[in-house]
This record gives sequence, structure tokens and C-alpha cells, in this order.
Amino acid sequence: MSCMNNHLVIMAGGVGSRFWPMSTKECPKQFIDVLGVGRSLLQLTFDRFKEICSPANVWVVTNKSYVDIVKQQLPEIPEGNILCEPCRRNTAPCIAYVSWRIKSVDPCANIVVSPSDHIVTNVKEFERVIKGSLDFTANSDAILTLGMKPTRPETGYGYIQADMSLPSSANNEILRVNSFREKPCLQIAREYIKDSSFHWNAGIFVWNVNTIVKAFREFCPSISDIFESIDVYGTDKEQDEIDRKFPMCDNISVDYAIMEKAKDIFVYPADFGWSDLGTWGSLLQLSPKDADGNSIIGSDVSLFDTHNCIVHTLGDNKIVVQGLDGYIVAEGKGKILICKLSEEQRIKEFSGE
Repeated sequence: MSCMNNHLVIMAGGVGSRFWPMSTKECPKQFIDVLGVGRSLLQLTFDRFKEICSPANVWVVTNKSYVDIVKQQLPEIPEGNILCEPCRRNTAPCIAYVSWRIKSVDPCANIVVSPSDHIVTNVKEFERVIKGSLDFTANSDAILTLGMKPTRPETGYGYIQADMSLPSSANNEILRVNSFREKPCLQIAREYIKDSSFHWNAGIFVWNVNTIVKAFREFCPSISDIFESIDVYGTDKEQDEIDRKFPMCDNISVDYAIMEKAKDIFVYPADFGWSDLGTWGSLLQLSPKDADGNSIIGSDVSLFDTHNCIVHTLGDNKIVVQGLDGYIVAEGKGKILICKLSEEQRIKEFSGE
């Protein structure tokens, strides 16, 4: 299997607005320049795969409401590679749909599935791990997921426990999965971080198309039957069929539908500066900071007697902050947020949106 068979699937249908006021349901965080680098999270995801697969083999699965945004932000990919979900049904139907669609044009496809809104700081190491993963799945029937090295006792992520005694003969960095663990309480998370066999579940998957199709047929036939019954992939009738049949799918994640049932599941432990960037606090942790622990994203910001804050503005307005400690100050779409970092889980409540 050649690199011409490498495909990237970007899941970009989320409607989260956790970075309010910068992101909203109309324009979620994956389409926003969160890092202030001139590229959205979706575009950054596309960028880090440029050495791995051709733009012609990049697929984006998104909500109908966001198709025009995807076209605008990723003009390099064919319009036919933007697949529209008529409704939200979690990750299993999303992955099944794009898998059958890719199989219709490349029966030998080797696929990476990635969320659209994650951050990677060490792109070279990321490329090495992904290329090694694709080599592994190209020559086996294995399902592979990436496990991130934990850096703190995180309660917001699921965990993967690897069998440290069973490295793969094809790549000794790759291990069999012992078990998947739900998001833990703080006490259990502290135990996990002491054990080198535990890794954060990043939700990045690698497999060849025949492996994942076979897995759906075996473990989730109610979904596979729906996509097997469609024979108009790649035609102007495809969207009508998807609109009619996609809502029939179970609302289930690929973790529950496939990963926790299949036998040949492997994990590639990795450390390339990953975050799912789920909160303003996680953005503060990832961003460069000044001597007072502040992170500034914006061109005209002045801070005085201010510590441990994140200030984010992509507009032209000058922002001056004095005397804050541990706050979010964010401007977007004509709205301003000033909120304690410790209270950010209440932003939706505060904003009334």
C-alpha cells in the first residue's frame, strides 16, 4: 500500500461554544483563530498532515450549516470531499459514513481520523508518529488509537491502559490495549498518572478502510447495514440518500460501538504537545506566558499589576487590564468576557447564550 492510499478524515461537526464570545454555535471553535496565528484550528489540523497525504485525499465531515465555512477555509480540498451530516449522531455514524464513501473510491485506503479542534505543538514528532501508525495499519488488520502521555491528573479525558508487556513485532513503540477507562475522579486520575501504562485518549484513530468496515459489520450491524444499502456514493443523489438514512443511525460514539468490543486494538503512546483545547484554562496552559504568568493573544494589549490571566482579542481595539489575577479577558463578535478562570464552566450561564 503506497502513500497515495493515505487519507485524512477531519471530524468538524461540533457545535461547542466553550470559547465564547469568540466562538458561537454559528461559528464553533474549530473555525476560529484561537491561537492568534492567522489560521483556524481546522486549518492547522489540515496543515500538519501536508507531509502525510494529498489534499485530494482529505475529507471533512461536518454539519450542513458549516459547509460554506469549510469551503472558504480549505479551498485546497475537493468540494466533493466535504460530507454533510443532516443531524448529529455522535462519532460512530460519522466515521461509518466517511469510511464507506472512501471505500467507494479507494478500496485500499489507509485512514487517519482526527478531530478538527485539537492542538499539536511538536508537528515533526506528530508526523513521525502518524507515519509509523499508517505503516502499521497498512500491513495489518489492527485498529490503532493514539495515547497521549499524561502531564497532570486530568479528569476531563478518558484514559487508555496499555499492556506494557506486549509490544507489536511490527513496531515496538506500539502496544496492545489492555482497557479503556472513563473520565476518572481526581483521586483515580492521580493514581493513573503514577502508572506509565495509562495514557490520555486523544480520539485520533488509524486503520485501513477494510478493517473499519469489517468492524462495523461485526460489532455495529445496525449502522453498517444503513451505509451498505447506499449505492449512489459520489453521485448527485448521495446527499438525498444520506439525508434520508443518516437519521436512522444509533446515536453512539465509535468508542462504544467499536473500540471497546474489537480484539485487535493497539495504542501508540506519543508525546507531541497535544491538547483538545477544551477550555480557556487549557489555552492558557499551552500559550507562551510573560513573567507574571499571563498569556496575551492580540496585537494591542497592555497589562499592569496583572497575573495568571489570559487575554484574547483578534480585533483592533486596544485592551488595558489592571489588577486582575486568574481571569479570562476575551473580546469577540462585539462582546466582551471578563470571568474568573475558576468559574469558566459557568460562561454559558453568564452569557445567557
